[in-house]
Amino acid sequence: MSNNSYESGRLNLPFVGHCTFAKSPVCTDWEAIDADVAILGAPNDMGTQWRPGARFGPRGIREASTLFSFGHAGAYDHEDDVLYLTAEDVRLVDVGDADIVHTDMNRSNANIEYAVRQILRAGAMPVVLGGDHSIHAPVIKAYEGQGPIHIIHFDAHLDFVDERHGVRYGHGNPLRRASEMPHITGMTQLGIRNVSSSNRDDYQAARDAGSHILSVRDVRHLGTAGVLETIPQGIDYYITIDIDGFDPSIAPGTGTPSHGGFLYYEVLEIIQALARRSRGRIVGMDLVEVAPPYDPTGMTSILAAQLLMNSIGFIFHERARAR
Repeated sequence: MSNNSYESGRLNLPFVGHCTFAKSPVCTDWEAIDADVAILGAPNDMGTQWRPGARFGPRGIREASTLFSFGHAGAYDHEDDVLYLTAEDVRLVDVGDADIVHTDMNRSNANIEYAVRQILRAGAMPVVLGGDHSIHAPVIKAYEGQGPIHIIHFDAHLDFVDERHGVRYGHGNPLRRASEMPHITGMTQLGIRNVSSSNRDDYQAARDAGSHILSVRDVRHLGTAGVLETIPQGIDYYITIDIDGFDPSIAPGTGTPSHGGFLYYEVLEIIQALARRSRGRIVGMDLVEVAPPYDPTGMTSILAAQLLMNSIGFIFHERARAR
């Protein structure tokens, strides 16, 4: 967040200046990352099966984040009576984008994995902006040797296809690929729903791999506290958010929208509750499938930016309290 005040220095309105995430400093030297959180773009949408456009997601989310990033030395939440995103709680840098090589999924994924490994090596928490959901596979692979990690997955789709016509790294495969990694010991998949998702065999494979699957209606029935009771404690959490987990009435800018999705607070409150857990820690996030060309209002990018900024605020406020 900007430390400029209204009374002195530049006003630094949202449409002024360089368009980094939350107007945070740029760090393009990945050997010299010095921050608590590093924002990385992974603008790859070669894994899409229908409408492309998520390659522009990182730019859209960064631009939207400037709305929440001027004039204040933190973000005051009157409901919690807490000032989040202060310089004392969290230092953010924007490390730019992993290089995407068009038509070369293997090389693009290797570049994404390398970038995340550099962030982790620096001791920062990666927050990765997709791109389609295929980017999750190389991101979570970069956590090799860490863990155990439990994945919290918000999505309309199960993303547990094994292989179809030789495709193993499309946007329908990433949670299956993650489940095959030894540092991933389970997952909670939230929002999965009806005709837009997968077949019976994929659901069974997910459950056999240790996944607990809840639909939007399941989550609403259980409530935040009930959902938290189904998630193991004493373990690291990695959160992957597909924007189509939200209802298209508030998130139309995505390649594969699915009606019947989450509303904003349903997701945010689960993330905040996870951040408040004394046993367990959130160690990374990605947010994928924002495709700005399908939303001329920009509301989908704004939703993504607002969700990420509040989540970062919650996570690092709790870490600061625990110090």
